[in-house]
Amino acid sequence: AEGIETRYVPVESGMVTDQDVAAFGQALAEVQRPVLAYCRTGTRSATLWSLHEAKRRPVSEILAMTKAAGYDMNGVARRVANGGKTPTDTGDAHYKVVIVGAGAGGIAVAASLKSRKPGLEIAIIDPAEIHYYQPGWTMVGGGIFEAQETAKTMGSLIPKGVKWIKAAVAAFEPQNNAIILDGCRVVKYDGLVVCPGLKLDWGKVEGLVDTLGRNGVTSNYRYDLAPYTWQLVQEMRGGTALFTQPPMPIKCAGAPQKAMYLSADHWHRSGRLKDIDIHFCNAGGVLFGVKDYVPALMEYVKKYDATLDFFHNLVAVDGPAKTATFEVKEAEREPRRVELAFDMMHVCPPQTAPDFIRVSPLADPAGWVDVDQATLRHKSFDNIWALGDVMNAPNAKTAAAARKQAPTVAENIVADIAGHSAVAQYDGYGSCPLTVERGKIVLAEFGYGGAVKPSFPSFVIDGTKPSRAAWFLKEKMLPPIYWQAMLRGREWMAKPEKLETAAK
Repeated sequence: AEGIETRYVPVESGMVTDQDVAAFGQALAEVQRPVLAYCRTGTRSATLWSLHEAKRRPVSEILAMTKAAGYDMNGVARRVANGGKTPTDTGDAHYKVVIVGAGAGGIAVAASLKSRKPGLEIAIIDPAEIHYYQPGWTMVGGGIFEAQETAKTMGSLIPKGVKWIKAAVAAFEPQNNAIILDGCRVVKYDGLVVCPGLKLDWGKVEGLVDTLGRNGVTSNYRYDLAPYTWQLVQEMRGGTALFTQPPMPIKCAGAPQKAMYLSADHWHRSGRLKDIDIHFCNAGGVLFGVKDYVPALMEYVKKYDATLDFFHNLVAVDGPAKTATFEVKEAEREPRRVELAFDMMHVCPPQTAPDFIRVSPLADPAGWVDVDQATLRHKSFDNIWALGDVMNAPNAKTAAAARKQAPTVAENIVADIAGHSAVAQYDGYGSCPLTVERGKIVLAEFGYGGAVKPSFPSFVIDGTKPSRAAWFLKEKMLPPIYWQAMLRGREWMAKPEKLETAAK
């Protein structure tokens, strides 16, 4: 009577067949929009939709959309990964330890495990061909390093004897000790290490993707854009330069201001600083989260006559018009939007856990892998560990943190294989070498709760003051330590700390 078309697609509860999915697809194609799919609880309808969409959407997107609607489709993730069809041959492979992610954390923990148990059967899952030394990108943007110095082929870095599975992860089945890869291959494990890094969410800022790498908009957070930063800095003669920082958490919380300091230092040395208006637009309310280092940084803010715009979160960019829109949220004031014109803008993008992590059973409500902050073991699944940017311990997301975390995880996995409890703990250590000028660095080192944790006596390097020794460490020593030590299982200045309960 109301002109509503209907189609009947009967589905037995818990028994959605490939034929049912085909019938659902035909019904969708024939009826008017919008369409309401109805069943008693909504689960069968959500399942039909998920399997129907499997050929046109990535698994993580389907799982995220159904999760947002209140339905957990992880139970049919294998079929979704198989294009909606029932898998017939999953071709299971099995390894003692599987590591998801071959970034700094993944390769370091594989190397640390191999150094402890050379015969251990390990696989690393990562689709990337190239491995990047990301801490070097700040130096590329400042004209100190060449971009190619920060990249090596992945195959040259995977430790000997470790199987490299060059594929993307679609979903996790922790209750079955299984990982589903794109294309529905299944890899099984006894122990799992999760360290795929985080996602740079460029699309969260309206208009940003369309203007990156042109119109004066750049970012040291991408390998291909860091050289453009240096190009812009060299070419700029006057005008307004914006440097943005999104809400936490982000990787290397000091990187947005490092870009500002190195750029300003170049303009200062070339006599152009007086003609350039610098703004540091930070979504947070402080310059740096560990107060001990703020006085030294403020001296450089004054030296470069930079304006600190706190509570300014970048939400939109108009590249051709060279304007940036910020949402300003200050205490006891109504949120408002402000527009700033720019000649150059360095953007630090919003950051989240990767999509396939956020929709998985491993994630906490915010989307990060849920671990014990000392042992780095998952809170719900005893044979799963995580390290690096993807996990939810309240530490800074830096390569220096992963350097300390990898031996901790390796030590605890070896103890677990031997039937023992965790023996090592991570103290939250992170490091941020703040490049305040060419040749000087404020070396911030800290642990959980912002506790200062210097690696050197103050007469060698006083981290609260800018020093040439810290610059030498960053420029000359840290890259070889990364390539030759951290990624090779040589735990220089990174020996795991004994767990207090284990020590007793």
